[in-house]
Amino acid sequence: MRAAATRWAARWAARGRVLAALAVLTAGLLAGHRAVPNSVGRVGSLLEAFLPWLGAVVVVLLGLALLRRSAVALVALLLPVAAWTYLFGGLLLPAPEPGARELVVVQHNVSDENGDPAGTARALADAEPDLVALEELVPRALPVYEEMLAADFPYHVVRGTVGLWSKHPLTGAGLVDIKPRGITEDWSRGLRAVVHTPYGDVAAYVAHLPSVRVGAGGLASSRRDESAGLLGEAIAAERLRTVILLGDLNATVDDRGLAPLTSRMNVAERGFALSFPAALPLARIDQVMARSAAVAHIRTLPATGSDHLPVAARVTLG
Repeated sequence: MRAAATRWAARWAARGRVLAALAVLTAGLLAGHRAVPNSVGRVGSLLEAFLPWLGAVVVVLLGLALLRRSAVALVALLLPVAAWTYLFGGLLLPAPEPGARELVVVQHNVSDENGDPAGTARALADAEPDLVALEELVPRALPVYEEMLAADFPYHVVRGTVGLWSKHPLTGAGLVDIKPRGITEDWSRGLRAVVHTPYGDVAAYVAHLPSVRVGAGGLASSRRDESAGLLGEAIAAERLRTVILLGDLNATVDDRGLAPLTSRMNVAERGFALSFPAALPLARIDQVMARSAAVAHIRTLPATGSDHLPVAARVTLG
């Protein structure tokens, strides 16, 4: 009997050590995700696309550690908890009070298959934003958006399949060339305009980066990364001090593929705002970033006829 009890205790201790090892591994992935190589299948970017979900792994490990009453596993779990809190804990804090120099902006990929553009336009206007950025504008739906948004947003520009609607005057609208090499068809998915706000001029960029695919070979994101680099170069050359970028960037802000942008711009300080897919949001690939301004809070809006959820953000100008 004593020998059986000893064997049982040894098995549970071994399981506790396995849980502790998994906890340390999870902490390492959170803290050192940039060290995960991207050379094969862009595994690093794939990990970073879902990095916050490692918090779910921590919860599962915690439940198992409590079930098995493993002190060593519980102590080890302090590492991933600390790493996750450092990376993402701030996003869970309450939104700050609205500031005096603040713009409300909405970003939405409306989907080229959206069967209710009028309802979508009404839903976006209900958020009472200063700016609305739209992607996947198709010829049959564009007149509907123009008509439905005209009363609240008297100024707008469209280039290719992206557009910007504004309560404030717009000037200097132009195409931003973010077309990757290898795309030979017509492809206009970036624009830039100057917004004359009550707080000064702001350069607003709207962009729709190429989609990514996950397959047997890993993450196919080279075109998106190339397009992000071109967009980063355009923003780096921007002469206006304050810049707001709105777009479907097909990447989370943790994804190293967006480094040309996240290295130059501020991202949301509060809010997760998971936006895709709309039916079961797993990641926020619809982004609002700013230079010489702070994205104080970001949130999702109710679902529309798109496969993306709209996001609304408060941008505090410097």
